[in-house]
Amino acid sequence: MSAVMQPEVVIDFTLNGQPVRARSGETIWSVAQRHGIEIPHLCHKDGLSPAGNCRACMVEVDGERVLAPSCCRAPTPGMVVRSDSERAVAAQKMVVELLQSDLPETPYTRHNEVDDWAMKLGVGRPRFPSREQPAPDASHPAIAVNLDACIQCTRCLRACRDEQVNDVIGLAGRGAHARIVFDMDDAMGASTCVGCGECVQACPTGALSPAQGVALVQADRTVDSVCPYCGVGCALTYHVKDNRILHVEGRDGPANQGRLCVKGRYGFDYAHHPHRLTVPLVRREDAPKQAHATLDPARWQEVFREASWDEALTLASSGLRRIRDTQGPRALAGFGSAKGSNEEAYLFQKLVRTGFRSHNVDHCTRLCHASSVAALLEGIGSGAVSNPVRDVALAEFVLVIGANPTVNHPVAASWIKNAVRQGTTLVVADPRRTELSRHAWRTLQFRADTDVALLNAMMHVIVHEGLVDPAFIAARTVGYEDLKANVAAYSPEAMAPVCGIDAGTIREVARAYATARASMILWGMGISQHVHGTDNARCLIALALMTGQIGRPGTGLHPLRGQNNVQGASDAGLIPMMFPDYQRVTDAQARAKFEQLWGVPLDDRPGLTVVEVMDAALRGEVRGMYILGENPAMSDPDANHAREALASLEHLVVQDIFLTETAVLADVVLPASAFPEKTGSFTNTDRLVQLGRQALQPPGQARQDWLILQAMAQGLGLQWHYADIGEVYEEMRQCMPSLAGLSWARLQREGAVVHPCPDEDAPGEAVVFTDHFPTPTGRGRFVPVDIVPAHERPDADYPFVLITGRQLEHWHTGSMTRRSAVLDQLEPDPVASLHPLDLERLGVQPGGVVTLRSRRGEVALYARADDGTPPGAVFVPFCYAEAAINKLTNPALDPVGKIPEFKYCAVSVHAGGALDAPCAVLGTNV
Repeated sequence: MSAVMQPEVVIDFTLNGQPVRARSGETIWSVAQRHGIEIPHLCHKDGLSPAGNCRACMVEVDGERVLAPSCCRAPTPGMVVRSDSERAVAAQKMVVELLQSDLPETPYTRHNEVDDWAMKLGVGRPRFPSREQPAPDASHPAIAVNLDACIQCTRCLRACRDEQVNDVIGLAGRGAHARIVFDMDDAMGASTCVGCGECVQACPTGALSPAQGVALVQADRTVDSVCPYCGVGCALTYHVKDNRILHVEGRDGPANQGRLCVKGRYGFDYAHHPHRLTVPLVRREDAPKQAHATLDPARWQEVFREASWDEALTLASSGLRRIRDTQGPRALAGFGSAKGSNEEAYLFQKLVRTGFRSHNVDHCTRLCHASSVAALLEGIGSGAVSNPVRDVALAEFVLVIGANPTVNHPVAASWIKNAVRQGTTLVVADPRRTELSRHAWRTLQFRADTDVALLNAMMHVIVHEGLVDPAFIAARTVGYEDLKANVAAYSPEAMAPVCGIDAGTIREVARAYATARASMILWGMGISQHVHGTDNARCLIALALMTGQIGRPGTGLHPLRGQNNVQGASDAGLIPMMFPDYQRVTDAQARAKFEQLWGVPLDDRPGLTVVEVMDAALRGEVRGMYILGENPAMSDPDANHAREALASLEHLVVQDIFLTETAVLADVVLPASAFPEKTGSFTNTDRLVQLGRQALQPPGQARQDWLILQAMAQGLGLQWHYADIGEVYEEMRQCMPSLAGLSWARLQREGAVVHPCPDEDAPGEAVVFTDHFPTPTGRGRFVPVDIVPAHERPDADYPFVLITGRQLEHWHTGSMTRRSAVLDQLEPDPVASLHPLDLERLGVQPGGVVTLRSRRGEVALYARADDGTPPGAVFVPFCYAEAAINKLTNPALDPVGKIPEFKYCAVSVHAGGALDAPCAVLGTNV
């Protein structure tokens, strides 16, 4: 029997003499706002729960003895309310005057909401003396604390605790001694503050503001754009003056609703760094390539000379053309970027396919979610997420596995924490105990490399306890009986000794996932970056299929994308086996379609992946490369091997904004545009296509990336004559059915639309696979898997397991964030996180130096005590050039996804070692 829709409850009452109608859940203040009636307010802010503590919004209600705070008072039928009565206005004025009396007349209070309301209400200079005020706190690199301007509205507290759920800001003391504090009344810089700046954005007075007064400068203009970092795709606004970004604010976008993290809010000044490439560079004849040499970017003249654009483009394109014509198309390869726009990704893969005449094109998805995409394409016919991150609010159960969203996707993590506060059951499964674990119902800290054992055991419980959804299995899947037979041997009791999780806990979690009204799985590179990464993802897909937990709001499968446009770059065809929209290059019909569109014959063989290209270069099979915005000398596994491969090339062209570790090995370096210097579309982890708008002009002679690509294509003999980036987008849309209903004009008008979007009048499909899967049969496919061990196991010589990843303050290889003053000040040094017991056994104090060695290399770093890292393991971020941890990682590949095993290799850890100086390697600390 279907549920009967209940009519919306409406309440009729009178406000300032006019009849008004309130909807369910509205307050008097929100009704007034909707009807254009201004009521003073200071503690109230949209998005935060009402507090009613400033008393600036007092209104008079007929028949009531005392005034009422309108921000937290709900209307009742027939109520008569006045916000403009003599009594109400007198109270509003008195509150504002009292608060104003405590505000110092200083630059940081020059723009504040108390003065704004005082002006609107006609309040003159306050008549009351100010109270004793606390001293300023300048201990945090990003946030200035001046609590003499604090009115204790608690907006900062609610932003920190209720919105971001970071629980740093509190209110201590009573009465006149009440005050805002950080943790246990620590200085902000010494607290657990993660620098998201949500408190700054919430503060109405300047008590919390961007450090060094940057927000006090009046901007010439503001530009709405999106964040250049992780895949969440937060909307933001740049405040710009004299072609420089002053500061950044969160914008009310679909993915973030105004929220940002420390990188999004404070990691913008890399665009102004003195290391920016501003002229084309050509390698000097007396500067041979040295695979393992380092170069301070300030000393670039030792290796390169300046060139005109004409000379650089001619040298770059003619060198590639010569290799193509003399050694064949497959002697060339191209690496594109997940940091660039969809249009740039499309042009780059088109250039390789039509100019190089092979499919040797790839990008960083090969190093992050290639195995996830391979499993998803195999199992459900699409590599995209089924549901947006914010669907966690609609889920009854959420499993986060192999991911650390509080570090890698902080705004997404805030939605997860908000969901838990509202009653969602959270399970975190990871070899490391992360910050998100403190919000979890159960934490499964399984042994590294035992994902399949754990997940097969969960499926065993669901199958053998009859918790599957037989109707869903029968109607929408194939292969269930094979999977059922396979998991029979994987009982929790048999797998508990393997994965290290108690059998009873495995059963408990499996039952909770299967029986929840709506269960959702989110995962990261802890799942994908293994030789069995595809098998790991196959297990997650099978969990969703056997329980019918897909195709509905609050359910589904969501591999969290790591870079801002890794989803869009993959959609646009920046992968060696797929044309745009995942049309296989081996499919004759798809190939004919693109040959007609592009006007050239196309190869019928898939190209080489990232690691395969490096191997082919060392074998002499790949002789030339074009790399746009990627840094494989830092990001590839066994980085020494990658650097040797790059140095062995006859001709290497690098297009970037900095002289990266890869660019140092180039023959020609082309100065490109940073994210704020370009306009284009970007697709976030939710499949949300958003418009990034240009806020700055590129410095010096640096050019827009798409213009450089067009010039390079012309040098390779292609007739490209795009007038603007919108024209590129419209060509891309012709061959991508997922974007059929999303024109460039619509994107400019609406700013953000989710795909697939087949119709111009359709809103786009946020939840997909609702009634069928995009497979040939329309059904999802179960793929049974067995345990495959890591390629390299710990032994007596290398007894530790190395796990690599990212850290909150830095992103990817650090080329951008380590050139951001605030971010590099927060985390300036390379660190290795070890369990305190391991540090004690090694005789190393936290902050001491340790040396890590693998069979491929060694690095020295500072030791950090972390009881979330299990004994016998060491975690290292891969963003530090002076301690490039990928010199140690194992290039062994998943046989299906062709992704390296970044998350597991054997290392030794020794006390002491020689640290490389940051300035000698990268020169970031200037």
